[in-house]
Amino acid sequence: MPTFSDKSPSSPTALTTALRGARHAIAARTASTPRLPAPAPAPETPPAAAPGTGSRSAALLPWSWAAVLFLLYATVAVRRHLLLRTTGYDLGIFEQAVRAYAELRAPVVPLRGENFHLLGDHFHPALAVLAPLYRLWPSPLALLVAQSALLAVAVVPLAGWARTVLGTRAAHAVAAVYGMSWGIASAAAFDFHEVALAVPLIACSAAALGRHHPRAAVAWAAPLVLIKEDLGLTLAAVGCVIAWRGWGKRPRRLGVLTAAAGVLASAVEIKVLLPAFHPAGGYAHGGNLGEGTHTSLLTTIAFAPLDALRPDIKAMTLVLVFAPSALLALRSPLALLAVPTLAWRMLSQNGFHWGTSFHYSAVLMPIVIAGMIDTLRRRRTPGHPCPTARREVRASLVTALAVTAVMVPSFPLALLAQRATWRADTPHLVAARTLLARIPDGASVAASNRLVPQLTARCDVVLFPAFPVDSRLYAYDRAELPRPTAEWIIHDSEAPAAWPYRTGHWPYPAEKQAAELAAAQRSHGYRRVAVRDGITLLHRAPRP
Repeated sequence: MPTFSDKSPSSPTALTTALRGARHAIAARTASTPRLPAPAPAPETPPAAAPGTGSRSAALLPWSWAAVLFLLYATVAVRRHLLLRTTGYDLGIFEQAVRAYAELRAPVVPLRGENFHLLGDHFHPALAVLAPLYRLWPSPLALLVAQSALLAVAVVPLAGWARTVLGTRAAHAVAAVYGMSWGIASAAAFDFHEVALAVPLIACSAAALGRHHPRAAVAWAAPLVLIKEDLGLTLAAVGCVIAWRGWGKRPRRLGVLTAAAGVLASAVEIKVLLPAFHPAGGYAHGGNLGEGTHTSLLTTIAFAPLDALRPDIKAMTLVLVFAPSALLALRSPLALLAVPTLAWRMLSQNGFHWGTSFHYSAVLMPIVIAGMIDTLRRRRTPGHPCPTARREVRASLVTALAVTAVMVPSFPLALLAQRATWRADTPHLVAARTLLARIPDGASVAASNRLVPQLTARCDVVLFPAFPVDSRLYAYDRAELPRPTAEWIIHDSEAPAAWPYRTGHWPYPAEKQAAELAAAQRSHGYRRVAVRDGITLLHRAPRP
């Protein structure tokens, strides 16, 4: 009768023996069976391409837009100059400075004051980079064309980033919004200014921030401290955005150091460097940020939020700054980059800073457009956008395009559609060119504001009547003016086209200018050479 024993299959010893035998059997069968080749790995599926990438034409999209915008801006700027709509303040001033750099001299600018070193007005040593161009092409047109190129090339990083994260069609829309934005149009049409150098740098820095490249953002923004004294605060804002977004310990440290460096740079320039170059030893524009109607610094600070919105033109400008983005830029951290510029403008006592004319909003436009891209980027996932997100992005871009297009007729790009822009044979223009041609090269000339840039490339020019007196800007109510000392005087009594100045003559009323012209002939030894269509040319023989 069989009995249970330790050698039965149920016992641990028997189970171990059975498993060992099965293992040997499987190994023997595997050795005797021919081994099949391993299946080839499936081809790796490439990741979905980001929207708008993959074609050479798409890669050239930003540069194509830059070329178109350059032609647009250059046409507006050059036509305005040929129509005598550029001014001594500011095209003449900057041409005298760049001309000095090109001749390896210090930027002493007679238009700004006797023996006035222009680094005592604004701190912009970066202007020297334009000296080689001016050396080859000594003309105010060189500065106008260079500015057009700088403003146009700023579209490249913005449209390139938009193409990567939003798609090709969206990139076209972004480029059009930037190109037609009123802040860029106003800068392109009004003379030349140093901030044109800052616009592409800010565009590259903002795009780098949006792509989460903090080091590149700092590298692009660092040269801003050499362009204008307040732009160190924009560099500081770049650092604040990097520190706030928290992309890691090292980027946060980089952000803090960048913010500190930007503030320090502006402080040193305003408190040390500018006074060192200014004849009076102070900051020429410090009065713009004075206490105004308040009696103390404390009340000035307390009322600053209200003062930033009064009068109403300030609130309107704040809205219009972000309007090209359909206000979407306000939802992006990149909008913080605009705070320093908006703050000093809205708190300034100078009414020119509050509105939409002149060049003051040029540095804000790339920030606004970058903020719009950043906001739209977060609405869709690259490569796999949901239909709803796509519709939202499309609707937002259509809105931005519509808002920008509606504002175009109110700003200088509309000049291209006006018949007067293309007329160069009016009696007044012919008279001006005829009399200007009678002034020899190298002569000293006192000229009306609109005639100054027609002469600065070949003559030593100051403003007529004398301005500023003792290098003091914003002083227009002087009872007596210094006597003219230039060999020639050329004065235009016709009220010029108003934009961007108010209607009428500048810097003094027409009556005061006429009185000074009469005094030059009556008391200062000038004789009338010619009068034609409201333009008077006077000459005084140089004293032995």
